[in-house]
Amino acid sequence: MKFNQLGLSQPVLAAIEAAGYTSPTPIQSKAIPPVLNKRDVFACAQTGTGKTAAFAIPMLELLQLEPKNDNNIKALVLTPTRELALQIEENCLTYGKNLTLKIKSIFGGVSQVPQVAALQKGIDILIATPGRLLDLMQQGYVHLSDLRILVLDEADRMLDMGFVNDVKKIVAKLPVKRQTLLFSATIPEDIRKLANAFLRNPEEISVNPVSSTADTVKQSVYFVDKKEKAGLLAQLLHANTRSRSLVFTRTRHGADRLVKQLGRAGIQAAAIHGSKSQSARQKALEDFKNSRIFVLVATDIAARGIDIDELPRVVNYELPEVPETYVHRIGRTGRAGLSGEAISLCDTEEMKSLKGIQKLIGKQLPEGKITLTEV
Repeated sequence: MKFNQLGLSQPVLAAIEAAGYTSPTPIQSKAIPPVLNKRDVFACAQTGTGKTAAFAIPMLELLQLEPKNDNNIKALVLTPTRELALQIEENCLTYGKNLTLKIKSIFGGVSQVPQVAALQKGIDILIATPGRLLDLMQQGYVHLSDLRILVLDEADRMLDMGFVNDVKKIVAKLPVKRQTLLFSATIPEDIRKLANAFLRNPEEISVNPVSSTADTVKQSVYFVDKKEKAGLLAQLLHANTRSRSLVFTRTRHGADRLVKQLGRAGIQAAAIHGSKSQSARQKALEDFKNSRIFVLVATDIAARGIDIDELPRVVNYELPEVPETYVHRIGRTGRAGLSGEAISLCDTEEMKSLKGIQKLIGKQLPEGKITLTEV
């Protein structure tokens, strides 16, 4: 199937083609038609499957047909992190570059002044984190009475981050007659309840079950004492000094500590997590994307908004406690048919997590071998 078989207009198709898209991914081919038919959609798709385009492209298509006689917000995309809000804004601007729709993201951690100014000029598509949006609504700067489309993106992560009450308060202010799209990487019972509360007779879509890992990703695990992890990681990185690596830690403090340890080993790295300022996070991400640095250390929440083409390697410096998170992490490499590598470092305290991961993906991770040296 090609994008031109999905009933999209020429301006949108031209923008998609200019962006290098030819064929839709499974989530895109399944989600775009019902969205264009103004159905509610409840979709499960893991990170890296192209779900942003799955809701953004048909949303843009529908909104270009709306009357342009007011400045009221027509579509709202709720997303959990600043990075993801910016990523969605960038994608919407790319797909909608031949349209006249005004698109803006708002999020906390920065001054609200430019965001308020943009709102006052008028916005068609607003991409927002729940906390900042609710704050600006309470101040009277955001009016959603004419909303046509609501998108809940990364819904499971929004619940994990404690945004459920904010989301419910926001949805309570929206028109009952609207189209609602809910996208989630997993469907725990809480997400199912949220979908039942917000969606009307939705089209349910599920692709790439969370238990699957791409065949293009070479996976391995290194068994190592906890105190020797930083040294082992440094050796692995030294062997591939000009190849980008996204390294996952469990905590913000652990990410900062690891950056310092790698620095002492002669490896320049940057950390990205919720305690960093917006400018610091953006600089680290841009430096990594443009290969000014080759190692980015991230927590899971901060990494949800990271979308990097041709990422060669993901390293689990600490194994996640939730097995599905492993699949999300390594899904950032080996995309679009390219090969990738996923390395996990496992100490004795993490054996239970490793067993859970191997049970989920249905296979044993092959053991990597390296001789430790002083760093």
